[in-house]
Amino acid sequence: MKKRLCQRERCLFLGGMLAVLGALVLVVPWALAAPAGQTDEPPPEPEVISPSDCQECHLDVKNHWQDSPHAHAFDDPYFQERWQGMGQPGECLVCHTTNYQPSTGEYDAEGISCVSCHGEVTTEHPPATVPIKADSEYCGTCHTTTLGEWHQTGHASSEIGCMDCHDPHSQGALFEVVDDLCINCHQESMEKYLEDLHVQKGIGCVDCHALVIPPNPLPEDGIVPTGHTFNITPATCVACHTDALHAGFSLPGFEDGAKAGNGNGEDVEILTASLQSDTGGEQATEEGLSPEQQIQALEAALASQNVTLLFQGGIVGLVLGASTAWFVAQNIRASRREDQP
Repeated sequence: MKKRLCQRERCLFLGGMLAVLGALVLVVPWALAAPAGQTDEPPPEPEVISPSDCQECHLDVKNHWQDSPHAHAFDDPYFQERWQGMGQPGECLVCHTTNYQPSTGEYDAEGISCVSCHGEVTTEHPPATVPIKADSEYCGTCHTTTLGEWHQTGHASSEIGCMDCHDPHSQGALFEVVDDLCINCHQESMEKYLEDLHVQKGIGCVDCHALVIPPNPLPEDGIVPTGHTFNITPATCVACHTDALHAGFSLPGFEDGAKAGNGNGEDVEILTASLQSDTGGEQATEEGLSPEQQIQALEAALASQNVTLLFQGGIVGLVLGASTAWFVAQNIRASRREDQP
């Protein structure tokens, strides 16, 4: 009797297990099956937002950017004049618009906007972060002249890049007073300079180290030096110190040394009139020289003339002095002879 009961229980157990397995076979495939209407296509890509969407949250950044050269890279009058004059070449738009497509001539926006430096931003932000792909080399893809100048400096070798000095949104200096930006790093060299006459006259670091003297004539594309070599050359000094030889030979009409810094025709006429030698004036005003070059040539001629006059005056002075000394000596001797008994 007991044996039959055990067999019966065993049969019930096996039957139950088979029922469970059967249910799993039926339910699991149904549970894993795709919902009605779902396909094997991947989920849709996040939507790319426009720069105008960025300003809804980043209003402070927008306020810094809206008046910057980046924002007006396309509608800037100087760019438009040069671009129109060159026949509107498409390669200029690579740096003066956002996402310019050379194959179609189309672009997303005029000027340099958010995506130019941050890349495409999607609706996953936030909370997803937005990468910044801009560094000094990236800036240099458009600011080629500035990058080339920067590579010649100690800043480049010290890994001091664009954004260590510039606000990337306004493109201005990080400090309101630009000289404070220089002093922030160059403290030791500034200790001696603070006693310099230039400082007392209100002349700061960038007035000499970042002075830009545009070439004359300007290149067709309008690309000129940007002052990022921070070197001081003789041309830097001449921009203010127009007095000949800097030795007290004041030129007529140039009591204010900065007056000739503009290098205009009036300056050339004043300097030409100052020359006593016709030869010097003719050589200095030959055709082909820019006004700035003419000024420098005229100053050199004046300096040479002044040195010659100084030398001649010295010779005359020596002759007169020697003659006077001889005459006085003769009078003294005559007086002594008269006094002798």
